[in-house]
This record gives sequence, structure tokens and C-alpha cells, in this order.
Amino acid sequence: MSTVVDGPTRRQSTTPAARLRTTMAAVRVSIQWFGTRKTLTREQKSEAADTFGAEGTFLSAGKKLVDTSHPAFKAVTSVRGKILGLWKAESLPFPEPGVRLIRQDRIDAFNGRMQELRDELEEAVSRLDEHFAELKSAARERLGRLFNAADYPDSLRELFAVTWDFPSVEPPSYLQTLNPELYQQECQRVQARFDEAVKLAEEAFTAELAKLVSHLNDRLSGQDDGKPRIFRDSAIENLTEFFARFRQLNVRSNDQLDQLVADAQRIIRGVEPQALRDNNGLRHHVATEMSRVQSVLDGLLVDRPRRAILRRPK
Repeated sequence: MSTVVDGPTRRQSTTPAARLRTTMAAVRVSIQWFGTRKTLTREQKSEAADTFGAEGTFLSAGKKLVDTSHPAFKAVTSVRGKILGLWKAESLPFPEPGVRLIRQDRIDAFNGRMQELRDELEEAVSRLDEHFAELKSAARERLGRLFNAADYPDSLRELFAVTWDFPSVEPPSYLQTLNPELYQQECQRVQARFDEAVKLAEEAFTAELAKLVSHLNDRLSGQDDGKPRIFRDSAIENLTEFFARFRQLNVRSNDQLDQLVADAQRIIRGVEPQALRDNNGLRHHVATEMSRVQSVLDGLLVDRPRRAILRRPK
């Protein structure tokens, strides 16, 4: 039996939603990015449409301002991938756009790592800026008459950035005095969002585990031209990373999911990737056991309801 008291002062509860509210914090990451594509002007679209005998109003067209495959640009994009990867790996989904939930005891580590990645992004952008004249020159040649110098800033240094904060998702305490009825409505809204966050976490973990198990089964049991498919270490390593993240972020809300994760972890415990390549018997055993896990996961994915992100009323 558990008790939940809405508002800033809540007694400890054993419900998954209450555990989220007492142990997690909201975290929001925003990335500013230089737009590398630009829509053609009305005149340019009309000219392009004439080539195909079409009407310009029925044509959607744009131009690429810089070569995003340039190594310097790819380096910047790589840092963005690290930032988003860290944010998602350290947090759970929350039914509010742009917000996720992070464990309170992980905030300091997350903040420190984000500062490192921000510095890494600034360094990568600085190196990209050194190649900006080269990129614009290449664009001038490739775009021909579509090139417009006004589309390009003098420098890229201020056009890439990452910021993060920890917004409150709890009802503001002052409402309790100013408007008790509205305060209670806000408490109910927040409770509903945390109830939904629990479901979103379950669905995210289920879908990720199903994807990893399915991939492993495909590598272990599938064949190409009569030969076993190529099996990479990452098929096991990715599962191991999932287990660690599940232990860290699991809110213990779904016994069936907990058991499936435990079963999958038991099946590959102590199994080395090279042993799966060398030992056909072991390969068959792991594939058979994982197939049982996959069949249950597939059933969970079929049965899960569709959920929509709840948006704050305007």
C-alpha cells in the first residue's frame, strides 16, 4: 500500500510514477544548428518548373548551401550525435516535447560530460570555420546561378551551440495560496504525465530490447549463400550496454519486462563473441533461447497501445 501527496511535499510512495517524481529530474537539451539548405525563390522555382513543363506553385525545391560530407562538417555532426546519444542514454522519455527525465544522482556527471561535449563542439566548429571559405567556393561552382553570397554568414562560430537546463515539471507552489483549485488541477496534470512517463519508459525499453534481440537472432540463425552470417562483437556489446542502462533507469513497473531482461542477460552471460563464431552448438543454443525471448517481446509490441505526447494546454 502506498500514499501519494500531490504538490512539493510528498511522502515516499512505492508506485513507479512516484518513484520517478522523487528520484528523477527533468532535463532539456537544445541544439542550435546552421541551416545547410535553403528554399528556392519563387522565380527560381518557376524557372525550374519550366524545365518540366510544370507550374512553380506545385513544385517544392531547395538548394544545399554547403557540402555536409566534408570531413570538417562531419566532425561537427559527430559531436551533435554524441550529445544526443548521451542525453538519451542517461534519461527516460517524458510526455512533454523536448524534455526527458534523468536520475538526480546522475545530474553532476551528466553536466560535466555535457560541458566537455560543448567544448568539443566549439573546437569542431572552429576547425569547420577555417574551411568555410573553401566550402563557399565549392558551393559557388556547384550551384551556378543559384549561388547567392547573401545566404552565407561571415563566420560559422556563432551558429552552432548546445545548451541544457533542468526545468521544473512540478506545480508551482505559489498557486496553492493564490488559487487552490487551479493548484489541484496542476497536481492532477503532473501526476498524469508521470503515469504516462512510466508507460513510455516501458515501451521504449521493450522496443529497444526487441530490436537488439532480433538483430542477434538474425546474425546467429540466418545464412548468406549457405554460410552463417557475419557476426560482429557489437551484437553482444550493445545488449550488455542495454542491460547496464536498464539497471540504472528501470523504475520496476513491469514484472514481465524485468523477467525478459533477466532471461536475455542470463542467456548471454559469460558468452564471448568469438565463442559464438567458433562453436556451432553454442551458437544454436543461444539462438534458440533468444528466440523464445523474442517471441514474447513481439507479443508485447503488438499489444501495446499507441500513445501520443501530451502537450501543455495554451
